[in-house]
Amino acid sequence: MFKKLNMLFMLAMNLFTVQAESDFKKIPVGGQAVIEGVLMKGKNLWGLAVRRPAGDIFHENWPHSSRTQRMPYKLPLIRGVVTMCEMMATGFKALSRSAEVALEETQEKLTFKDILLSIFIAVFAVGGLFIALPLWLAGKLASTPLNINILEGILRAVIFISYVAVIGLWSDIREVFRYHGAEHKTINAFEKGLEMTPENIMKCSRIHPRCGTSFLLIAVIVSIIIFSPVKTLIAGESFALQVLARIILIPVVIGISYEIIRFASKSGTLGLCLISPFLTLQYLTTREPDIKQSEVALISLDSALDGGLLS
Repeated sequence: MFKKLNMLFMLAMNLFTVQAESDFKKIPVGGQAVIEGVLMKGKNLWGLAVRRPAGDIFHENWPHSSRTQRMPYKLPLIRGVVTMCEMMATGFKALSRSAEVALEETQEKLTFKDILLSIFIAVFAVGGLFIALPLWLAGKLASTPLNINILEGILRAVIFISYVAVIGLWSDIREVFRYHGAEHKTINAFEKGLEMTPENIMKCSRIHPRCGTSFLLIAVIVSIIIFSPVKTLIAGESFALQVLARIILIPVVIGISYEIIRFASKSGTLGLCLISPFLTLQYLTTREPDIKQSEVALISLDSALDGGLLS
């Protein structure tokens, strides 16, 4: 039961670690960690690689097509929300599949009920921890609308960072963070044009500018700006209405934050300088992988590229 609860934490965490799509000139790649493995996104395929209990590596791929290639979904602001929804759906599929492979000896499977529960956990975290709680605390600690709004944003950032730090205390979550680090290192090696070997991957940084962790911290800053006029318009209204207004505006915050990440990823050194303060949080959500975990990430990327990387 404890291991299954840990898996639910991983599923809930997945909703907060959506990757912005890469704009790498040769082949767009991105990814995320799963249970004992890595999911990678190539140009036309998703690639999944998972370390089995026996030690060998299971891998498979399946096609993908994004709605962001069609109107109106590819319009600025809209494409960020669509990308996040697509990554959430695929992330749940990959996590469920990785659980089946990695936990085959324990016979612990993620059921549809488990996935619904994980969605509830994620919604509660967003609505309760990251919206209602900082709004309530800011109202108690500040008096003017401007001060309340700024304090609310600061508290939201502190709560999010604390949340990530606390779940990182679980051994299973730390293992996922190691695979997260392996995923970043592999993408960095690929984008640098290195020979793709586990040894070369290990030499690369585990920090990547398009990580969803940085995306979320940027979203906190954007929310201060977006929620400010709302705070003024509905000042004096019920607490529940103020929370609801913020929830309704989440897609706007996501859309703007995605465009910032996208701009930064296409702007070279300038973009990296702009988002560099947000990259430090990745030291919490990634850990240094071992060479076997880098091997899994490499096979995942190779599967996403239809075997064209290692052949």
